[in-house]
Amino acid sequence: MQIRNFSIIAHIDHGKSTLSDRLLMRAGAITEREFHSQMLDDMDLERERGITIKASAVTVFHDHNGEQFMLNFIDTPGHVDFHYEVQRAMQACEGAILVVDSTQGVQAQTVANAYAATDAGLEIIPVINKIDRPSAMPEQVAEEIESVLGFPAEDALNVSAKTGVGIDELIYALCEKLPPPRGDANKPPRALIFDSIYDDYRGVITYVRVIDGELRKGQRIRFMGTNKLYQITDLGKHCPRPTQVDKIGHGEVGYIVAAIKDLHDVRVGDTITDEDNKATEQLPGYKPVQQMVFCDFYPSGKTQYDELRDAMDRLSLNDASFSFEPENNDALGFGFRCGFLGLLHMEIIQERLEREFNIEVIQTAPTVTYEVLLTDDTTKRIDSPSELPQPTMIKQIREPFINMQLILPQESVGALMKICEERRGIYKKTEYLGNSSRVILVYELPLAEIIYDFYDRLKSTTKGYGTMDYEVIGFREGDLVKVDVLVNADRVDALSLIVHRDHAEARGRRLLTRLKDEIPRHLFEIPLQAAIGGKIIARETIKSMGKNVTAKCYGGDVSRKRKLLDKQKEGKKRMKRMGSVDIPQEAFLAILEAGE
Repeated sequence: MQIRNFSIIAHIDHGKSTLSDRLLMRAGAITEREFHSQMLDDMDLERERGITIKASAVTVFHDHNGEQFMLNFIDTPGHVDFHYEVQRAMQACEGAILVVDSTQGVQAQTVANAYAATDAGLEIIPVINKIDRPSAMPEQVAEEIESVLGFPAEDALNVSAKTGVGIDELIYALCEKLPPPRGDANKPPRALIFDSIYDDYRGVITYVRVIDGELRKGQRIRFMGTNKLYQITDLGKHCPRPTQVDKIGHGEVGYIVAAIKDLHDVRVGDTITDEDNKATEQLPGYKPVQQMVFCDFYPSGKTQYDELRDAMDRLSLNDASFSFEPENNDALGFGFRCGFLGLLHMEIIQERLEREFNIEVIQTAPTVTYEVLLTDDTTKRIDSPSELPQPTMIKQIREPFINMQLILPQESVGALMKICEERRGIYKKTEYLGNSSRVILVYELPLAEIIYDFYDRLKSTTKGYGTMDYEVIGFREGDLVKVDVLVNADRVDALSLIVHRDHAEARGRRLLTRLKDEIPRHLFEIPLQAAIGGKIIARETIKSMGKNVTAKCYGGDVSRKRKLLDKQKEGKKRMKRMGSVDIPQEAFLAILEAGE
């Protein structure tokens, strides 16, 4: 039997999941009656948003020229925040189908995925999808694929995943053009873990791609990274329903159940080998993921700290690009500092916690990682402003910079360049896409300037036609300062922020205005101040609540009223020195919203 392993890659909404559904149906894995859209998207969240979040691996069989082929394919996500998921899928394959929408042409993630697949050494088959649409432009898109990505225009296959046109030609190309799996069937077993999930009844279920040898039921296996020993109790493949098998051979993809109860024994990218016939060398695995957006999650409502920790443990097993560590905050109590690849990733994790684990969380504002060069020439990484050392110990603060590729209509270029300039962007180049009226704009920008609302601004400026992709290119020195917030002369660490010096005053003033609206009035006047070091850059005052102490004076000498008012003033002064200000949780949340 011949084996072909490939992944399906594309920009968001170009038809990857529909193409997967059509391949399943064409191979006879599902019937017309069972067919529904997004067959492989198991999560409710994926169906509602119409996006793929988790890559799904499936095995189907096809007869080609009198020979049976086993096709193992992975449907991958398209959003930039889940690019790590796509890279992991590529490591388990020898080929890739690059899908391009015939109505939209080459987009930002199309370019990023094509380069990533080329770097991974995959054989790429370009496919132009949605040719059944009235607005389809397959010839023009084929030219774009040639001019931007370098694949010959005549090699692109015209397909409609919705109607099934061109699917037979695609399957023929898969069987003929893709190389057989790498590895050696006669060597000691080595299998790469590319995903895992936790099941309450069966423990950790591990998804693997066997590179060398084979895995059998009842075999004793060793996890080479964590050095743990287990026995395989169950083996299977998704066809697309879970189907039990006795063995998974060289080049095949499947899942392993081995009664693994400890979540920390399984690591994505680890190598599994046979205890009695050990491999000497681990597989290269994956590059460690670099989270770029951080925020704090605290339990709220009826949720307990332990429940939140267990839920996060299970999520991090299923999503290797999510990390967390304990955090303590004076206002919000005990919680976790969480790391994400981007804002959509953060939003998805929060929703999964709420839906899958019934956990309620309070989320703080997202921040990015900074590098601080200290006076003793050591470098420290910080994820939150409260970790910043004393100003006397700091030589320089560096912030993460990204290389951003924007693909947009020609008429929106001016407006978008203005937005990039406002956000301290450095212009690199402009390229024209084939004969179309679209442009590739390349900028270098600080990551902190785009994590809030840049994507929304891009979409509104380009009337929805603009797309973006970015990669982190390193840390650069910036004129960055820490803005502290003082409430009644007391510093509140949870409200500190790191900003560029040019924007510090405006951000500080905006923050104090929000705080003034949220903190209730006390019996004494409360000064709110924003400061850089010892220098105050903005101030607001919450007026004291006044009690009418002269209400009982009916007429009479004015000095009696004066005496009562002076006595009240003295009392307020004394109270201001001794009284403490209660900052309600709502005040923290109002300020910590992303809109800030």
